[in-house]
Amino acid sequence: MEEFILKNFDNLSNDQITKLKALEPLYKDWNQKINIISRKDMDNFYSHHVLHSMLISKVISFLPGTKIMDLGTGGGFPGIPLAILFPETKFVLVDSINKKLIVAQSIADEIGLENVITIHARAEDITDTFDFVVSRAVTKLDVAWSWVQKNISKINSNEITNGLLYLKGGDVSGEIPKKVIIKKWNLNEFTKVPYFEEKALYLITD
Repeated sequence: MEEFILKNFDNLSNDQITKLKALEPLYKDWNQKINIISRKDMDNFYSHHVLHSMLISKVISFLPGTKIMDLGTGGGFPGIPLAILFPETKFVLVDSINKKLIVAQSIADEIGLENVITIHARAEDITDTFDFVVSRAVTKLDVAWSWVQKNISKINSNEITNGLLYLKGGDVSGEIPKKVIIKKWNLNEFTKVPYFEEKALYLITD
């Protein structure tokens, strides 16, 4: 596992470190069967995928019992790294492509994550409510918000207001939903890894 993970997260337990270390060989093995991650990205697995996902925890430490939907999880990002960090938080990984969910569920089972379930569905068809929806740039901000606004619980218990936590790079000025509250954190505030210079985390709430 890359040293910058340990540098950026120096309070990880031995169990969390073991689980994080197990991810790369498992994804490499699955990637030979199902193309989940591009070969170029696989060479930067811990920075482009694991660390990227984990940086959400620099903004919020989810309380035990928090319920989170991972929208368009693909092979399990950001849900699986976050589930390792927050074992008492429930993560529901949603994707419309079932073969990707098979990978995510298999890896979660393999490393012993008991706080992850997967659902094969389109976001529009999910009716449950969650404290937060997390996602990595599956579509434009306003489109993602239109899909999940109905799923955000009105009962807040965490340190920040319930909403959509969205990882995205570049200029999003033309994607901001109307009549919302939006916060932005530049990810280079939390890590010196060059990959994150133009990437950000957005929180969208009513």
